[in-house]
Amino acid sequence: MATINFYLDKPDKNGCTPIHLRINCNGSQFKLSTGKKVQPKKFDKKRQRANGSNAESSGINHYLGFLRDRADELLHHSNKKIFSQEEVKTILMDHIKNYKENCNVNIVKDQVLHSKESLAFVDLFAGAGGFSEGFLQANYGNKDFELIVANDINENCELTHRVRYNRQLGLDAKFLKQDITEPDFLKNLLIKIDDRKIDVVCGGPPCQSFSLAGKRKKFDKKDDLFSHYLDVIKVIQPKYFVMENVKGILTKEGGKIKDLILKEMNSIIDTNEIPLLKSFINSIRNDSNSFLFDIFIKRIELETGIESKRKQYIKFVENRFKKITPKIVDYKTSKTDININTIRHGFHLLARSKQWNRLKSDIIKEKDFCNIDGDNFSSSFTNFLTEISTQNIISKIENAFKSLVVPTEHKNDCNDIITALLIYTTSFDETINILISYCNSSQKKELNIILESLRLYKVKKPFIANASNFGVPQNRERVLFIGCRKDQKYINEIPPTVSEDEKVTVFEALYDLDFLGNNQEAHHYGLDNIPSNLNGKTNNLMSLIKMREIHGKPVSSGGKSYSEWSRNGRLNERFKPQTKPFYVKNTESLANDIMDCNILNNHKTSNQNETVIRRLGVILKNGDYKLAQSELKALDITSNKRNYNVLKPEEQSSTIMTIPDDYIHYNSPRSLTVREMARLQSFDDSFVFQGKRSTGGNNRKTEVPQYTLVGNAIPPLMARAIATEILKHIL
Repeated sequence: MATINFYLDKPDKNGCTPIHLRINCNGSQFKLSTGKKVQPKKFDKKRQRANGSNAESSGINHYLGFLRDRADELLHHSNKKIFSQEEVKTILMDHIKNYKENCNVNIVKDQVLHSKESLAFVDLFAGAGGFSEGFLQANYGNKDFELIVANDINENCELTHRVRYNRQLGLDAKFLKQDITEPDFLKNLLIKIDDRKIDVVCGGPPCQSFSLAGKRKKFDKKDDLFSHYLDVIKVIQPKYFVMENVKGILTKEGGKIKDLILKEMNSIIDTNEIPLLKSFINSIRNDSNSFLFDIFIKRIELETGIESKRKQYIKFVENRFKKITPKIVDYKTSKTDININTIRHGFHLLARSKQWNRLKSDIIKEKDFCNIDGDNFSSSFTNFLTEISTQNIISKIENAFKSLVVPTEHKNDCNDIITALLIYTTSFDETINILISYCNSSQKKELNIILESLRLYKVKKPFIANASNFGVPQNRERVLFIGCRKDQKYINEIPPTVSEDEKVTVFEALYDLDFLGNNQEAHHYGLDNIPSNLNGKTNNLMSLIKMREIHGKPVSSGGKSYSEWSRNGRLNERFKPQTKPFYVKNTESLANDIMDCNILNNHKTSNQNETVIRRLGVILKNGDYKLAQSELKALDITSNKRNYNVLKPEEQSSTIMTIPDDYIHYNSPRSLTVREMARLQSFDDSFVFQGKRSTGGNNRKTEVPQYTLVGNAIPPLMARAIATEILKHIL
């Protein structure tokens, strides 16, 4: 593993110090002059960047970030493991030369000046980057957004991010490729954030596996994602957070899961107000229940997210048990009794929650990777994970206490220990409910006032947003939870940018891409004229093309068609691209600059045999899969496929999923290309989806090819509308 950092040399006669790049690799140290100088007091050695947000500092930081990324690609993401000093210097000098030729400081200055009031956001579960793309497009007044960190677990997501935002747009955005459930995720995320105040966190953690019967009932890898998403919110405390999910979450288990999610969101507390609540608890304590009131305080402190607090909590309860042990059993019994040992060892297990959580995470990953579910192996994994869960350990400790013959005068002490362990697993609101039981009427009123100031976010209700209402040629309904920090204006809806009769149609989105046949690929656009073979509907379809604003609203003059916006790029109004759009196969190819630079990317049709083409032609002619069944049977070309969606040129598409074979082009008997699906999602053509085009079988569990990147993304124009509304409200 190589280490990469910058250091300052001796200052010159003007007091400016040269910045050098230093690499320690394989026991050797390489040094390289960056060609940049800075006054020592204006350089933060710890953060490895120039101080300040002015154009000069930003230009230096942009350049250093570029150089660090290239060094990281070379040393950590290439097949070669050993480099000579000359090899490293030669490759990096080529990158420096390329930077100076293609990315002058004036470009950076222009972008910095334009974004001088940029607000910072973090994109979790980023996937292809639909949220990121939309947030970067958004602007209101003199405010826009700056991407600080994006996160996902897949290499292809990272590859697409780095190509789009680091290489193509020249941004200093970071990417954290790590599972959010891993114990050190939050620590690594904070390192990437680098002390920057975050204004917005967005992301869509799956909540479908939630169950009132227990979040970990099946020990699915998705079970904890929502909870960990909220853990990030608790620590970062952004002004707003946006959580996107599927529509079905509203009705799951009769709407109770939705209520659970809202409850969890509204229970996030302002850690700055914790001293106020602690003071209240101390004011109502008395000697008879002093231990439990200490427990209330320690439970409240867990909301700070400091991992050491958990160990301290368990240690505090364990010490209580150690004090009463000689009073409830003799010395010999305390060493040999199975119940005493269960209690004692249970405390040891609970104190190692970090280690156990990592073990559980690893086991769940292996279980998922091996597709262990619905077989004779699944119960063994589930039983083991149940046995080592915190709830089960505490349950065994409780049963051990009940099995002990405890003198009457010490039964309350034992019950208090059990209560303390049960409080350890409760939510904040559940803890407060227990605390209320110790309050009189006046104390309850005082506590309610404190709780009003303690709650950090307000989330009254989720709402459904249809992507087609925001200039996206697709009926894609998503549920949005928007958390508004207590010092910010409340947002309860995202106003549509287009009316019902102004919505973008499939034809508007795709007509200029319809020039490919079976198993063909294009890297340049075809002729701009509308294809003549449109079943006699050419004139009618031409009328669908409207001049529009960037977000889709039709205008009488000065606008562009949807396809023109897609071609020209909606981000070009803010950023000056550092490179042309390009495709790379993998991370190693990116590190070695093995790339395909093309005007048009991701536009390749599938290789379908004659039978499939005939089948699709019949379905297309009938306009509906069900209506085509009799003709398909007569021609003996039926399919076991459950459904085909025939695109209607004058309407919006149905929800775009991850499998292209589910959709039939409105004019040609074929499935859609990645680029066509991206158009229906409102991605610009300059946004290139990287890696493999598609995959199948068990590979779908580990790979995220281009079609999956597109299908799983939130439409950028929808994200743009969300971001714009936040900019209108944010203080």
